[in-house]
Amino acid sequence: MTKTLTSVAALFVLAGAAGAQTLPSWNDSASRDAIISFVDAVTEEGGQNFVPEADRIAVFDNDGTLWTEQPVYFQAIYALDQVKARGAEDPSLLTSDVLKAAAAGDLETVLASGMDGVLEVINFSHSNVTVADFKASAHDWMTSATHPQSGMAYAEMTYQPMVELLEYLREEGFATYIVSGGGIDFIRAISQDAYGIPPQQVVGSEGTTHYEVIDGTPTLMKDGGLSFNDDKDGKPVGIERFIGKRPIFAAGNSDGDFQMLEWTSAGEGPSLGMLVHHTDDTREYAYDREGHIGVLNMGLDEAEARGWVIVDMAQDWSAIWTGQD
Repeated sequence: MTKTLTSVAALFVLAGAAGAQTLPSWNDSASRDAIISFVDAVTEEGGQNFVPEADRIAVFDNDGTLWTEQPVYFQAIYALDQVKARGAEDPSLLTSDVLKAAAAGDLETVLASGMDGVLEVINFSHSNVTVADFKASAHDWMTSATHPQSGMAYAEMTYQPMVELLEYLREEGFATYIVSGGGIDFIRAISQDAYGIPPQQVVGSEGTTHYEVIDGTPTLMKDGGLSFNDDKDGKPVGIERFIGKRPIFAAGNSDGDFQMLEWTSAGEGPSLGMLVHHTDDTREYAYDREGHIGVLNMGLDEAEARGWVIVDMAQDWSAIWTGQD
């Protein structure tokens, strides 16, 4: 049965019914206190650390920070499903071993092919389609396809405590942005529904796109490839390119977010960096220093010295997913 996406508005009606508490799905902890103390400080008019609303920029990684990223990035699973669907319609399109492996759902073989193989799958599944049709397809997939382990729709596997944090920051005059290594159109397809973040406040990796008039209709077409990689040191570049201001709050979960937090912390005035540490192998997953995805080494080693907050999912969150019954 297709599951419907829990709306941000509905989530906060439920949260309000449970009690008018700041960050209700966060346990009483040092990390929660640090976040609230920071927000109180930068929003206190006349206070030493007051920051005007125009400069209250908060940026969030997506995979592993706002929604789960295991056993692999959701966009990669979407790409495999698209290859499978197109291959079923016309097997002659599967012209390489990598595409045949993707159509068979053999992610291990696709990853073993390296970046060239991964890009071949992305090019096949993310090209020769209009931007509008791609977004519609991605939205439909995220709200109907189900995760192999949780059984929930992918779009329901956003972290309830992080959705609450986004709303809390916006209530306090922050503008919230996603800055992700994931594809910009893929995330824009769901960001408003999932997080209350409009598409224009999403920064992500980009393929190439071109404009043409098709049957009299001005159209944007996706061509595949990679024209901008919004990961690691690309994240501060993406922030400058799309936002034009240095954030004062940045949240991530892996070494791919290190430069974004470092850039944020290097600004004049108050700032806060936050890392989500995946420690809950009962309700979600536990991983950090080793693995194929979401590796966290530099952040764990340097967070304390840099004054960054590490959020322990097992200890700090009383709930995990917005779509969890």
